[in-house]
Amino acid sequence: MSLKVYDILKLDFMKDAKVIAGQELVKDRKVQWVSAMEIPVESFVRKNEFVLTTAIGCGQNLKEFEKFVQDVIDSEATALGVALGRHIFEIPKEIIELANQHQFILIELPWEIRFSEITEAVMLQLNEINYKESRRSEKVQQELLNLILKETELTCIANYLYQQVGYPVIIANQIGTIQAQSEEIPYFLDNWREYTVKGIIPARKPMSLSSHDPMIQKIQTIKIEDYCILQLPVIQVSGNTQDFLFVILPSDISLDQFLNQFTVNVLEHAVTTIALWFSRKNAVEEAKLLLHASFIKELINGEFTSLEQADSRAEIVGYNLKLPYICIIGATENLKALFRKRKLEEGAYQLWLESMIHYIKEEIYYAAQSLNKEVMITYQEEQLLVFLEVSLENKKEGVTNFLDLVDRRLRSLLPKVDISWGIGNYNEDIVGFKESYQNAKIALNICRNKKGIGNRVMYENTRIDRVLLNLSQNQEMKEIIMSTVEPLVEYNKQRNLDLIDTISTYNHYQGNVSKTAKALFLHRQSLLYRLRKIEELTGLSLVDPDDLFLLDLSIKTWKMGCS
Repeated sequence: MSLKVYDILKLDFMKDAKVIAGQELVKDRKVQWVSAMEIPVESFVRKNEFVLTTAIGCGQNLKEFEKFVQDVIDSEATALGVALGRHIFEIPKEIIELANQHQFILIELPWEIRFSEITEAVMLQLNEINYKESRRSEKVQQELLNLILKETELTCIANYLYQQVGYPVIIANQIGTIQAQSEEIPYFLDNWREYTVKGIIPARKPMSLSSHDPMIQKIQTIKIEDYCILQLPVIQVSGNTQDFLFVILPSDISLDQFLNQFTVNVLEHAVTTIALWFSRKNAVEEAKLLLHASFIKELINGEFTSLEQADSRAEIVGYNLKLPYICIIGATENLKALFRKRKLEEGAYQLWLESMIHYIKEEIYYAAQSLNKEVMITYQEEQLLVFLEVSLENKKEGVTNFLDLVDRRLRSLLPKVDISWGIGNYNEDIVGFKESYQNAKIALNICRNKKGIGNRVMYENTRIDRVLLNLSQNQEMKEIIMSTVEPLVEYNKQRNLDLIDTISTYNHYQGNVSKTAKALFLHRQSLLYRLRKIEELTGLSLVDPDDLFLLDLSIKTWKMGCS
């Protein structure tokens, strides 16, 4: 609801007014203000203002009159009414052409019509419209609050907003994950997650609309495909932006036309309502997450004395401990490096990290559901801690299929994220959870030290590695290892020549010089030089089986983390 130029022209005392430019616009152009204005215009005319003038001081000077009209047009006024009969008797054709050129409404007013009459009548109409709009927005506010009091689902709130603003809406949390959506959402919603991963949604950089209205200043615009998305922050009790309201508009719609006073009021009431809804929900979710994390922590620390005791606690958080589980630990290796490449503000890292972990956890849940398996998961100390239900007949195959599915989906969603996996053994009874966790922790450590990041290791395949790991923790053995390997490490630092890789490859090919040289892309003489250098640095002979065994053992143990 808004006042149009047509409504003003219908006033009784305006019957002799004549539209001489922009006749086709009078039913569409809205009026929000009215004023009488003479030169200079400067910044005194507002957008959508109905301007009245006698043209005093410029009516007899065509150039001055043209400048005056151009200034009014540039101020984005709605129309200009010129009183004829004292300072100007006829509007020049050049002025009429100027108005038509800019699709501007120009009106001739008889001198007898008082500006005060026009101003009073227009203000009465504007006040009446504003009163009706205010009552209408108050009704919306009350209905939104009623939805909160009735503990309505967020989808109902989204659909109610859709009915009020006339366009689809999406409500998402701080990382862009959709919490609710209205009807008639466009097809591009299928790619919503991709836009959130790329950091397009939610928009993080200021792209706010220019306006004196503080509510409109909070709105940001995002251009995607054939749509213009309005993004409004939902400010919660803490004062932080934790959620967002998105309105999906066609890209060709006029934002000025859409963001009328009623729509702005509705959006303002909406974000307040959504903030209340999320505050209530988040309090419940946070308590739930803490319960889950606390329960899993107690499991891996072996704090339960019996399976019955643990199972009674598990029921509270929705877990079934009577199923067989294997612990899997995933270490996200390069999230900090990926964040730096995005060149975002350092303060945004925690929020970005939470979004990445959220997506990874989503894929883990999805993989478990696809395989019809139960899963318990939490994130602590920069590691994903997962307990996966397995079949006792094919434990290894079940875990492999699960991680294959997780990795495959993550490569599609987060292609540059590297995750290393350590997989524990199945162990019975309540102590089995702690033992499986410890197995997985050892397997992960071996995976990262031996195979490098982005790989996976099963505990049951680490017997030799565990022997080496135990050796590396013996102080006497550690001294032997370091005295053997350190000269090779230092030489590499000084000369950038990896003698450790050389001797490892040499041992792999069982002392075959030709095969080793080919594998290392070296000339035979270059390889022989390196082998002599290894003997010189370590004081060991590569033709002595005992020396060769000590060197090989020292390098393998050193790679397990001896330092």
